Amino acid sequence: MADFPVQKSDDEWQAVLDKEQFRVLREKGTESPYTGRYDKHMPSSGVYGCAACNAPLYKANHKFKSGCGWPAYFDNIPGAVTRHTDRSFGMARTEIVCSNCGGHLGHVFKGEGYPTPTDERHCVNSISLKFAPEDPIVDKADKKEEVKDEKMAAPPVSNGNGEVKV
Repeated sequence: MADFPVQKSDDEWQAVLDKEQFRVLREKGTESPYTGRYDKHMPSSGVYGCAACNAPLYKANHKFKSGCGWPAYFDNIPGAVTRHTDRSFGMARTEIVCSNCGGHLGHVFKGEGYPTPTDERHCVNSISLKFAPEDPIVDKADKKEEVKDEKMAAPPVSNGNGEVKV
């Protein structure tokens, strides 16, 4: 098993994932096509994260309608997804897993002719995902500015004696 930053035993994963999430994310299962909550979910912004560890994986604007029955993305957030060769079912496919916890997401298919910037389709199980409407992916330079601004704009604090400390 590969080393990922988040390491848990099967018992620990079973304590935080439901039965179907565990089957797909930890045992490399596949949900039935057209049944997942995110197949037809097409927001203009937000982030899809790993259902197991909450790591951000895909931006909403990377999602496209493929008609395959599972959520499809043309790209992932840089470094968020790890690719492996999957030789199950008598063929070679490219499996994708969360780079943070190793949870099975689905497979990547190339050269199918979709009108996307990468000509790739990340075919992802909905059950492997959680959606956050706000975008937690922030440029590091922007984040430093936000922290600096928060420190500068700290609210005044009362010491309980009627005095206000700024």
